[in-house]
Amino acid sequence: MAHNSLLIAFACTAALHSGLAGAQGGPGAYPAKPIRLVVTFPPGGSSDTVARIVSPRLGERLHQTIVIDNRPGGGGGIGADIVAKAPADGHTLLVGAQGAMALNVLLYRSLPYDPLKDLAPVTLLVTSPFVVAVNPSLISATSLRELIALLKSKPGGTPFASGGNGSGMHLAGELFRLMSATQMIHVPYKGNGQALTDLAGGQVPVAFVDLASAMPFVKSGRIKVLAVASAKRSVMAPDIPSAAESGLPGYEAFGWFGLVAPAATPAQIIARLNADTVAVLQLADVRERLLAAGAEPAPCSAGEFTAFIRAEIGKWAKVVKDSGARVD
Repeated sequence: MAHNSLLIAFACTAALHSGLAGAQGGPGAYPAKPIRLVVTFPPGGSSDTVARIVSPRLGERLHQTIVIDNRPGGGGGIGADIVAKAPADGHTLLVGAQGAMALNVLLYRSLPYDPLKDLAPVTLLVTSPFVVAVNPSLISATSLRELIALLKSKPGGTPFASGGNGSGMHLAGELFRLMSATQMIHVPYKGNGQALTDLAGGQVPVAFVDLASAMPFVKSGRIKVLAVASAKRSVMAPDIPSAAESGLPGYEAFGWFGLVAPAATPAQIIARLNADTVAVLQLADVRERLLAAGAEPAPCSAGEFTAFIRAEIGKWAKVVKDSGARVD
């Protein structure tokens, strides 16, 4: 959506200075002890990678150690609930992913936390574009426009793979199906790796996956990426056309991670965390490492991140309703 693009494109340089006054030095200065950073996926995943790139440099600015605590499960909900119930003193933070912060509230009948009431957004960290990928031996299309025409010629429905039921990539596929007015059948996998392996092996013809996971398969010639699910091309793969230019304007779907604190965290601590995190994301070496990992830095103010989360919930609520997607 254009609204989302504007939000994530805006780097809030003002945030570099807004939280520094009165937040450094003096009795009770923050942070007073090591910071626990909860990551809602296992070590080695994309959110864990982002956390391990950003946290050392953030720790330098905060003059404290940041300890990563991996708490996978529940589509990110287990870790999010831990942080929602933690002391609101800025010493327990969350790398909040799209699932935990925007999708779970739509997909689960009940959640032990409310992402908008129990958690305080600090800043968006990164976005990671999703792509439409095909097995070239099964799908002859060379563009998104040709794929849509091909899918419409198969009224029985064409299977599409994603990294899991209720995942952002699953909903990206459902949004594509709805916007393109085609018939497709979701085939969920346990992670992008399995989905891509079966796509490359010819078990499924189409998949919606993240760009970083797809690229090794693209380079080996085993799969073809027809488009990035965005209005503009990705800086990480400028040769791949955007959805807007290749036949499906308005189609936009991407994963994202942001820094989040418990809801009652004092405003001056949120401001300090925002200023220092935004500064870290603008460092050339950090940006380079994040882009190499398939994540594009997207710093913003706490208020803009809050608005972004609300926009994401609103956008995907319609997709969930129209597609009937559920997790429980």
